[in-house]
Amino acid sequence: MPKLIQLYIRNVIIGFAIAAAFVAMLLWFNIMGLWHLVSTSETGLLAVFLLWFMNGIVFAGVQFGWAVMALSDTDSGPRGGTPVAHEFLAIPVPVDRPGQRPHRR
Repeated sequence: MPKLIQLYIRNVIIGFAIAAAFVAMLLWFNIMGLWHLVSTSETGLLAVFLLWFMNGIVFAGVQFGWAVMALSDTDSGPRGGTPVAHEFLAIPVPVDRPGQRPHRR
């Protein structure tokens, strides 16, 4: 299996695990009465599953994005090529002023 696919699957699993911990904390601390709402409703399990799944999609995407951006090289030196010394020269540019005849060459 290609390494990029392995990286993706690993980070999606990590993201869904973080989402499970997040939803568990929401329920444990009873944020906004969520535990009471879920435990007294007949569709509470569906609500918990959807909450976990939707948060899992978000956390998996963030986790994978972070992992991809962390793959960049950390070298601080030059990355190839030859250094070029530049010499800046002033180039006169003729400008027409209002009320004067146009400049002709």
